[in-house]
Amino acid sequence: MTTNHTLSVSILSGKGGVGKTNIALNLGYCLHRGGHPLLLMDCDLGLANLDVLLGLAPERTLHDLLLGGASIDDVAVPIEQGGFDFIPAASGGPELVELDSDMRSLLLQRLSPAFARYDYLFLDLGAGLSPTVLAFAAMTRVRLVIITPEPTSLTDSYALMKVLATQHGVRDFHVIVNQAEDRAEEQTAYRRLAAACDKFLGFTSEFLGGIRLDKALPEAVRRQKPLMQTNPRALAAQDIFAIAVKLQRLRTALLPQLAEEPVLRALPADDY
Repeated sequence: MTTNHTLSVSILSGKGGVGKTNIALNLGYCLHRGGHPLLLMDCDLGLANLDVLLGLAPERTLHDLLLGGASIDDVAVPIEQGGFDFIPAASGGPELVELDSDMRSLLLQRLSPAFARYDYLFLDLGAGLSPTVLAFAAMTRVRLVIITPEPTSLTDSYALMKVLATQHGVRDFHVIVNQAEDRAEEQTAYRRLAAACDKFLGFTSEFLGGIRLDKALPEAVRRQKPLMQTNPRALAAQDIFAIAVKLQRLRTALLPQLAEEPVLRALPADDY
């Protein structure tokens, strides 16, 4: 039996529009450039957009992997050669907007043969509290919660963490603050969320880092390229690189535990 070395990471948020998919893409780019093969899976099953950010039109999607008999090699699209791949989701496919336990088991079965190729598995989840989002988040080893300083982002992310804690027993989260004007606003946003979790939920989240508001990021989106590729010296790019370094340190610390665990943990059929 092959020893697991793949760190599964879900990237999630309480509300949309916080930059979650851009962060997933650019973090993945950093880690791959650092020598770590990575599989990025678009798990926003209703409103897929990773392919749009990359300017790609995939011939096959998650729909084909689950319902069309395709293999992961048929569906995975290389973002860069040498082990930075992504699995596109299919926008507007109602049969895949929510995955029941049988479909999740089938997905694990189809993905498992490829895990040994990668150091990281990134799941870019949809925003909010849908059952599929909650299930995917509970299945991964690490959860990155993306927030902005907006009050609605803080309250919605707190609600997301509360539901995961109460329904799935998940109490470990790493927070990234995006779109802050400066470090002071970044720290204020994190501390407000952390204080609420500590007071009402009984746990403290970990601060993984902040990404400053930077006009270079929307410019990269318009060019349909990762920011780390178009402008690696931008302030936001520097911040993303620093977060990638921390994430790799976390993976290194977790390697002994990963060796004893599956890449994604299976959930019971009645998990929601």
